[in-house]
Amino acid sequence: MAIKQIVMFPDPVLETPCEEVTVFDKKLAKLLNDMYDTMIEFDGVGLAAPQIGIPKRIAVVDIDDEMGTLELINPKLLEVNGSQVGPEGCLSFPGLFGDVERPYSIKVEAQNRKGKKYIIEAEEYLARAILHEMDHLDGVLFTSKVIRYLEEEELEGVEAND
Repeated sequence: MAIKQIVMFPDPVLETPCEEVTVFDKKLAKLLNDMYDTMIEFDGVGLAAPQIGIPKRIAVVDIDDEMGTLELINPKLLEVNGSQVGPEGCLSFPGLFGDVERPYSIKVEAQNRKGKKYIIEAEEYLARAILHEMDHLDGVLFTSKVIRYLEEEELEGVEAND
């Protein structure tokens, strides 16, 4: 496994819509493993491929719950319900946090590392984390959705990093 360097804003790859993944091979599996290791190394709960300079529709999410690590390849949003507002941060924007409004619950279709499609339903914090990473795959940054920026003291005990 390898820890990759996080791409920082304003690198243009962060605002570029990503390409679909069409090849599911050992190289993809290694990339997913490296993305997971990188996310953990930098204390994130999610990481999208463009954040390590790769414009592909790939993200990993792990909010340290019973769902474990989610590998989202070519994810598509099928359903949204409700609304929630909560703090978000981003590994590509160190030290920057803000409240963002997102759906309360979602249903997403994605592919796993072998190309098999699956559906995940998520709510609250997991839904927020998945949507944040999916935005990255469309070149959308959380800063375009911030309602109010937060001071670091306001985040005591709150997980907000992607």
